[in-house]
Amino acid sequence: MALMNGGEVLVRALLKEGVKWVFGVPGGQLCTFTDAIARVGRPNGLDFVMTHHEAVAAHMADAVSRTSDMVGVCVGTVGPGAANLVAGVYVAHNDGIPMVVITPQIHSDRSYPFKGSQQQLDQIHLFRPITKWNALVNRWDRIPDLVRRAFREATTGRPGPVHLDFNVDVLFQNGEIDDSAFLPPERYRTEVRPCAGPEEVERAVEMLLSAEKPLIHAGGGVMRSKAWDEVRELAEYLQIPVTTSVSGRGTLPEDHPLLLLPKGMGAIMAESSADVVLNVGCTMSELDFWGKPTMWGDPSVQKFIYVDIDPSNIGLNREFDLGIVGDAKAVLRQIIERVKKETGPAEPRDFMAAYREMEEQALAGYEEMARSDAKPIHPLRLITETVEFLGRDGILVMDGGNTALWTNIAGRVYHPRSYLFAEGTGQLGVGIGFAMGAKLTNPDRPVYIIHGDGAFMINCQDIETAVRYKLPIVDIISNDSAWGMIKGAQHAAFGKRYCGVEFGETRHDLLAQAMGAKGIRVEDPEDIRPALEEAAASDLPTIIDAVVDKEANLDVPILFQMIVQLWLQGCPEPYCGV
Repeated sequence: MALMNGGEVLVRALLKEGVKWVFGVPGGQLCTFTDAIARVGRPNGLDFVMTHHEAVAAHMADAVSRTSDMVGVCVGTVGPGAANLVAGVYVAHNDGIPMVVITPQIHSDRSYPFKGSQQQLDQIHLFRPITKWNALVNRWDRIPDLVRRAFREATTGRPGPVHLDFNVDVLFQNGEIDDSAFLPPERYRTEVRPCAGPEEVERAVEMLLSAEKPLIHAGGGVMRSKAWDEVRELAEYLQIPVTTSVSGRGTLPEDHPLLLLPKGMGAIMAESSADVVLNVGCTMSELDFWGKPTMWGDPSVQKFIYVDIDPSNIGLNREFDLGIVGDAKAVLRQIIERVKKETGPAEPRDFMAAYREMEEQALAGYEEMARSDAKPIHPLRLITETVEFLGRDGILVMDGGNTALWTNIAGRVYHPRSYLFAEGTGQLGVGIGFAMGAKLTNPDRPVYIIHGDGAFMINCQDIETAVRYKLPIVDIISNDSAWGMIKGAQHAAFGKRYCGVEFGETRHDLLAQAMGAKGIRVEDPEDIRPALEEAAASDLPTIIDAVVDKEANLDVPILFQMIVQLWLQGCPEPYCGV
C-alpha cells in the first residue's frame, strides 16, 4: 500500500494506459495533478505540454489519436479553462476521435448544485452534448475505476471523446492505495472486433459479384479501424474502384490505379453510376452529399451495402439494401475470405477508363492556374508547389475554407493517417494544434499546414508552443487579407456588398519571428520553392506568409459551387434565389 493524493492516482492511471502527453493550460485546482506529472509522470514517459489556449490543447490531443494508436488526453482548469476546451472537443466528437478530457471542478460541498462560487460551471452538462460519455469523479477511491471506464468508452464501438470532471478536493485528498488498483488495459477492455453474421457476408458477396459497376466508398471508420489493407486487398482482387470521404483520405495512395480522387469529377461519376456501393465506415453526411441523387445513384437502382460499427449510422442519410453492424477491418476480412472461395481475381474493368478520363479532363482545367507565374500568386500555384514539395511521406494538415477547396484540387495523400481535417465541423483554427500533435507522434515525418490567414490568426499564439517544444512544423499561409470563402459568396451572390470579411495587412512572418520561429514572406511565385527548401532545412517551426491574388480567391472552386447549389435547392425562404 502507498500513500498518494488524487492527482497522483490520476497520473498513475494514465500511465497504465500508455499516455505520453497531457495537453492543456494549468490551473490552481490542477496543482496536485501537474506536480504528480513532474514527480511520477516524467520519469515514466508522461509529460505535460502547456499551450496558450485550451482549444489548441484539445486539437493536439485529437491529432495524437488521429495519427497513432494512442488516445490523446487534454485538460483545462475549472470554469473558463473548461469552456475554452469546448471548441476542440467538439471537433473530435463530430469526427469520432477518441480523446479523454479532464477538468477540475470546485469543491464537492459547493457544486452540483452550485452555491455561487467564482468560476463555477456545470461542466457535466456543458460537455455532455459533445462527448460520448462523461462522469463526475466525487470520490478519491473511484479514480482508477472511472479512468478505466473513460478509456473503454472512448475506444470501443464508434470512438469519441469522453470527459471526467473531478471535484478539486478529490484531487487533493490523500489515501492509501495498492498497485493492484491500476490494471493494464487488456484486463478490462476487449480487443475483439465485432464481426458480421455469415448470412450477411454471403449476401454482401453475392451483391458484389453480381454487380456490373461496383464501388467501394471508404469513410473515417476505415481509419479508426485500421482497415486500409483490407480495402486495398478487396479492391485489387475484384478490380473495384475506390472513392473516399474526406476523413477516409489515405485509405489507398492517391496515385493508386483504382483510387478516384475525393470529390473529383471521376469520383462523382463513379458514385452516381455504380450499381452496387460497398460503403464502409461513412455516415454519408454533408460532404458526401447525404448520399442523395444526383451526386449518387437513385436508391431504386443503386444498391447500398452499409458497414459500420455504430448501428445508428446505418441508413442515417441514405437508405440501404444490406446493413452490417461490425468493425470495418473484421467485416472486410470476412468478405475477402468468402470472395476468394467464390471466385478468382478479376480482370481490370472497362468502365474505369471512363472515370479516369473524366478525372483527368477536370484536373486539366486547373493546370493553367496551378502553374501560373502571375503576381500576386494564384492560390492554386502556392498549394500545388507545397504539396509536390511535401512528397509522399509527409503529413498534410488542412485548415480553412477556400484554401481547403483549392487543396482538394491539388492535394494528394499517399498513406493512412496522413491527412488531418475537421471534416464534421469545418472548424477553422485547428491547424497549429493538429500539426503539433501529429509531429509529436511522427517526429521523423514532415508535417505541413495549409490554411488561410483568417484560420491562421485564430490560434497563432501557439507558434510559441511549437518553438518551445522544438516541433519543426511548416505553416503555409495563403494570405488574401480576408475571410476569402465568405467574401467570395458576397461577391457572387450579393452584388459585391462586402461586410465583415476584410482584414488589415498583417506581416505574419514577422509575428512568427517575434515568437522565435522562422518567418518567410513570399510575394513572387518563383520564391515559393526556395522558401519551402529553407523551411525544410530548418530545425525551427517555419511560417511562410504567401501573399495570394485576392481576386482569384473570389472565383470559388467548382466543388463549393456545387455545394451552394445543392443547399439553395433545399433552403427555406427567403434565402432561395439570392
